[in-house]
Amino acid sequence: MAPLLNLVGAGHVGRTLGRLFAAHGAFTVQDVLTRSPDSALDAIAFIGAGDACGGIEGMRPAQVWMLAVGDDAIGPACAALAASRPLAGSVVFHCSGAKASGELAAARAAGAFVASVHPVRSFADPQAVADAFAGTWCGVEGDPEALAVLEPVFAAIGAQLVRIDPAAKTVYHAAAVFASNYLVTVLDAALRAYAAAGVPASVARELARPLATEALANVFRIGPEAALSGPVARGDFATVARQQEAVTRWDADTGSLYEALVAPTADLARRKREV
Repeated sequence: MAPLLNLVGAGHVGRTLGRLFAAHGAFTVQDVLTRSPDSALDAIAFIGAGDACGGIEGMRPAQVWMLAVGDDAIGPACAALAASRPLAGSVVFHCSGAKASGELAAARAAGAFVASVHPVRSFADPQAVADAFAGTWCGVEGDPEALAVLEPVFAAIGAQLVRIDPAAKTVYHAAAVFASNYLVTVLDAALRAYAAAGVPASVARELARPLATEALANVFRIGPEAALSGPVARGDFATVARQQEAVTRWDADTGSLYEALVAPTADLARRKREV
């Protein structure tokens, strides 16, 4: 029989992983605790396994505990778990990209082995993620005893695993913000700048599309140094200065964004010349 898994929190991440664990026989999903009985029943229906619990005190013993709760709730949930039962020899892990396994100190002090496993993708649509999870990268760190249990299980559901430095967990999570959130912010600045030049919004997206998609494709194909082009890469800082002045006159905040990007782009251009 697969090890017993209890889920504390079964929102998008918890229910998706729970479904995958159950479907692959990697864990036996036992007890599920969420914010309300209705949401617990809904999660169990999606997972296809497990029993709803009304409180952490009512959850049965298990070899593994997954705390799939919000970042700010990890510490309190872990403390409540450690105060409610013996944990010696069990594995407790969370799925946060921003918090390290040290957030589970209360469980470790109670004798558990702790870890974090962060799947690098959006869980906005649990069904879609569950259907196409294979190949998903997961950043992992924690106690060797915990990773010895968790890494084979995540590999069994199709994850690709990379170990990360827990001391740099916040920087690791910021990498995702740069690669996703801030990329959208920069593209928004481009679309607004096109609009300021009188380009209709629908046409602006088509002007930006090949530039953005080709630049991204080149970054992943040949690396950022070789992919960099434009006035900074050419050393044309007179053009850069004119652009920065014009953008700042149009919109001061966007001008500040432009200015902030010049120095790191110049450093990338220097690395390009050294390659």
